[in-house]
Amino acid sequence: MKKLKITALLAVLACSSFYAGVFPVENTSVVKIMADAIKWKSESIDVGNIPQGKPKLIRFEFTNTSSKPIVIENVSPSCGCTTADYTKNPILPGKKGFVEASYNAAAKGQFMKTVSVTTSDSKTPKTLSFKGVVVS
Repeated sequence: MKKLKITALLAVLACSSFYAGVFPVENTSVVKIMADAIKWKSESIDVGNIPQGKPKLIRFEFTNTSSKPIVIENVSPSCGCTTADYTKNPILPGKKGFVEASYNAAAKGQFMKTVSVTTSDSKTPKTLSFKGVVVS
């Protein structure tokens, strides 16, 4: 029985050095690392009151904080009342880019819209939002 305990202990010690480099020491998740590649100036914008019948342009700016160029691959507004534009060229490390949403302020009242952005750095879309009130 004593030999079995010693063998089990040796097996645990032998494997622990192998797995020491596999599991992260810090509490750092892959999602956080990917999210840090782009630093958004703001992910949510309140445009306040806007006049009815005039499209409103909302600009989301960001900085590439990674060490490699980032390309915006897709920008999808949440509805047909919003169109989008964005930086088409690769954004080099340390440089700025943008995503713009143009909201058609046709209907009076409160609104909240989103734009999903997919980049070469992360295939998980980033959701940007804007809200306000359309007044006559």
